[in-house]
Amino acid sequence: MGRFKINRQFLFSSSIFVFLVVLPTLVAAECTCDEENEDRDRTKALRYKIAALVSILIASAIGVCIPLLGKVIPALSPEKNIFFLIKAFAAGVILATGFIHVLPDAFENLTSPCLKEHPWGDFPFTGFVAMCTAMGTLMVDTYATAYFQKHHSNEVQIESGDVEKETGHEGHVELHTHATHGHAHGPVHSQDQSSQLLRHRVISQVLELGIIVHSVIIGISLGASESPNTIRPLVAALTFHQFFEGMGLGSCISQANFKRVSVTVMGLFFALTTPVGIGIGIGISSVYDENSPTALIVEGVFNAASAGILIYMALVDLLAADFMSPRMQQSGRLRLGANVFLLLGAGLMSMVAKWA
Repeated sequence: MGRFKINRQFLFSSSIFVFLVVLPTLVAAECTCDEENEDRDRTKALRYKIAALVSILIASAIGVCIPLLGKVIPALSPEKNIFFLIKAFAAGVILATGFIHVLPDAFENLTSPCLKEHPWGDFPFTGFVAMCTAMGTLMVDTYATAYFQKHHSNEVQIESGDVEKETGHEGHVELHTHATHGHAHGPVHSQDQSSQLLRHRVISQVLELGIIVHSVIIGISLGASESPNTIRPLVAALTFHQFFEGMGLGSCISQANFKRVSVTVMGLFFALTTPVGIGIGIGISSVYDENSPTALIVEGVFNAASAGILIYMALVDLLAADFMSPRMQQSGRLRLGANVFLLLGAGLMSMVAKWA
């Protein structure tokens, strides 16, 4: 029941964020600057959009499923070193996504010449939003983890009390010794595992929330574009991007050990977000103006917020947690491999910025 409650809260909050992203971008507004001269071909652009929708959907689904196959393929289980390497590579992709792709887009949106009057003046509003979102993510991370740990600890104490009451009449001396031993080792170890499990669940849900925000935005932007020259390079770039971002999210979901239904819902949520955004973009392409003040401000704020979430999650919850773990510290070979894969993931994702 507790697991379902956590997942239900996550789905509700995710739906609210998606709703807040999609609704404002549906508002048509007059452009305040000249449109760029670019080749427009609606028929050809639509073919590229459909190809992008299908390829991104397949890549996202495969990427998020690979780490989840640990129960079927032992080599991919979280206990194996290859899992750490895959997670380091995917964390590098997510980190580069925040720094190289999402945050620069936010700066471009919020400092666009199409915005004649900036309400924030010369204040670096984009960085401020990213900073506040990163701190907000830290607060949510901290309070959510503390709340669920306290809730779980209370449940364990209640269950332990019930067991002692049931067994208290069957030999006081013998059971007292056994209970003392159990409380000294069993519950402590179990509580540590439960705390770690809850931590992984909070991480996976917050990470998916950050990914969903920018996935909707890039999906709408791609779907609303009428230029084949703009869409064509984005197809390969976003396919690569979603595949490895899905691997990072799938690694977190795998460690969270959710029930099968929750895993399926979270995987589908990630895989469908960008294709749904593309579909929405196609539907509103006749009224959507990416240079309107409304669209620029909404996209810029949500891109900055998403960048703050992704950067925080990549550095704190994905990289720091694994790289500072006893297992990584005790194995020089694993440390070297993880650093190489981290640099490889970040480097490849940075190179994609040349085409995206």
